[in-house]
Amino acid sequence: MSFFPGQDPAAGDRHACDAIAQLIVPRTADLGDGFTVRRALPSARTRMVGPFIFFDHFGPMVFRAGAGLDVRPHPHIGLATVSYLFDGEIMHRDSLGTAVAIRPGEINWMTAGRGIVHSERTASERRAAGGPIHGLQMWVALPADREEMDPGFSHHDAGEFPVIAENGKTVRVVVGSLYGARSPVPTVHETVFADVHLKTGSTVPLDATHEERAVYIVDGELDIAGDTFAAGQLLVFKPGDTVTIGAARDSHFVIAGGAPMDGPRHIWWNFVSSRKDRIEEAKANWKAGHFQKVPGDEIEFIPLPEK
Repeated sequence: MSFFPGQDPAAGDRHACDAIAQLIVPRTADLGDGFTVRRALPSARTRMVGPFIFFDHFGPMVFRAGAGLDVRPHPHIGLATVSYLFDGEIMHRDSLGTAVAIRPGEINWMTAGRGIVHSERTASERRAAGGPIHGLQMWVALPADREEMDPGFSHHDAGEFPVIAENGKTVRVVVGSLYGARSPVPTVHETVFADVHLKTGSTVPLDATHEERAVYIVDGELDIAGDTFAAGQLLVFKPGDTVTIGAARDSHFVIAGGAPMDGPRHIWWNFVSSRKDRIEEAKANWKAGHFQKVPGDEIEFIPLPEK
């Protein structure tokens, strides 16, 4: 899914902290009724962190009774979408016939490969009463030799992920390996994603095992080498050094990164590829109606943008 209607966000000014290569201030859009989306990747200076090529933070907000999320069927190629919720629920449907709700602490990993179509909506029973929504929508690029792999989908419940809880920190390892714990989510490229809560004054190390690393601050205030950073910022770290992340007050953040991707990627609308001609092909196929339909959501769709 891609909620955001605007252009890439502007990069923030580089902070004095020597550990940080880029400080990215996301571009924010209000899509109506208080539903805000902050886009941190891609940015003007940082296109990817590891395989992460797209990073949206949406909410928190509460839908009024009768309202909800309605992301109509739309296509993807050359990437995997990663959906993770802090609050609320979203019903995912795709052209493979998948129909599954995602809830807080769970993950939906949808591999687009050579092509998939999906929708994300608020289910009718939840829409009637209204309710909260808050989470992340991320895309990871696929290695060039796997961009045309078969599409697939996997859902993982919150209880499947290892959790490290000690000394004022709680770390849920959602994708990849961190702090000696490994997630069960299969990937085709070295990827790490973790959900972290720190109590005021507590710390957590971020070592250099993963070459490309970033932290997105969901809530609170972090202390890194004596500099403080507020919520709503993506901190991209320099490779090679261990960093100590402290909480200036109770804080919630995520760690994202992994190995560098095997070359640059082109991104247009919901399509990602190492080849521009492949994106042109996908555009033509969507416009001509050659992608498969989403069972249970066959009528509506998002048209190909004019620009």
